[in-house]
Amino acid sequence: MTGQASPISLPNSRTDPDGSAVVRVLSYNIRSMRDDTAALARVIRACDPDLVLIQEAPRFFRWNKKLARLAKASDLVILAGGAPAAGPALLCSLRATVERTEDVLLPLTPGLHRRGFSTAVVRFGRARLGVLSCHLSLQTDERYDQGGMLLDRLAGMGVEHTVAGGDLNDRPDGRTFKLLAGALQDCWAVKPWGGEYSSEAATPRQRIDAIFASRGIEVLGCGVPVGHAGITETDLRAATDHLPVLAALRVPPSS
Repeated sequence: MTGQASPISLPNSRTDPDGSAVVRVLSYNIRSMRDDTAALARVIRACDPDLVLIQEAPRFFRWNKKLARLAKASDLVILAGGAPAAGPALLCSLRATVERTEDVLLPLTPGLHRRGFSTAVVRFGRARLGVLSCHLSLQTDERYDQGGMLLDRLAGMGVEHTVAGGDLNDRPDGRTFKLLAGALQDCWAVKPWGGEYSSEAATPRQRIDAIFASRGIEVLGCGVPVGHAGITETDLRAATDHLPVLAALRVPPSS
């Protein structure tokens, strides 16, 4: 797999004496769990995330039971999303204290898929964090509008520090990606770690999945966890058609 950066280990989760928290955030398009669910759970577990920002969660018949099975197999719990958000979902570890959640359906363009955001506000000790998972449109103009809605949603959460991630269906030189990277920190660009390209899993050659953090959050590393302990290339290819993006972020204590 090409586009690899430093092999230095990503920091583990922790809470520091000053009240800041190192939080591990994973963004992953799981293609409605149509592939090897056991491999998917192994990849997620090996990443040891505090938060998982999922795209293409199951949305139809018994969707909640399917998502619950994945959460249990990954040693996590469901935070929000799935069918109520039209695909995006959030999982979290028991380390997170949940303040509130909200699933948001975006305006529907006739003939295109319904899109949405899954959002939450969580705390890790004194560090308070707004979280948003997204899967943006394949259509250029609609995608750009959704990028603006994403920024508006983060700004309206009433939280100083926020993180957003997902399948953007856009590359770093695209208009929507640039919109988000201009307002937030593109975590791979700030502190590249692991691999760069996330799509497609078998032959990754483009970066359309990303994690963004608000100013004030320290990015300790971000990228596709190729070569990460416990993760095999076989599992990455079997789990779904995207590769995951993992970030370690230091979130300051809330003022």
